[in-house]
Amino acid sequence: MAEHELPELVRMDHRLFPDMPYPHFVLRQLYELYRDRLLVVERGGELGGYALFATTPDGRRSWVLALGVVPGARGLGYGRSLMAEGLDRLTVDGVREVMITVAPGNRAARGLYESLGFVQVDHRADYFGAGGDRLILRMPLPG
Repeated sequence: MAEHELPELVRMDHRLFPDMPYPHFVLRQLYELYRDRLLVVERGGELGGYALFATTPDGRRSWVLALGVVPGARGLGYGRSLMAEGLDRLTVDGVREVMITVAPGNRAARGLYESLGFVQVDHRADYFGAGGDRLILRMPLPG
């Protein structure tokens, strides 16, 4: 992702996650910290989706902080491509496991993650605050 795309990323994030979007300043700082792990897909000259991976300081675990594809581009393999590219990069980095959270009712996302090899390791009520229940999934990486 290029820095000049940041305003478009902020707009897309608000569209994808209207109940819990990242504030502009947070996406700006995440871009500064993880720019090589902030992946985007372009569709028709506009951003069609993004994924963000953040690795812990010891380099052993990474979290998927965001994965989203705009409604008109869903079902075209963009989410899978973003995840595959990110997982490949993490494997090269020597990351040992990847974690992700997902809303229990988000069957499409759960299906994607499970097809990639993620397994549920926990279910946490109010993980993101009141009513923000999340399933926590884990996937070991080769290494």
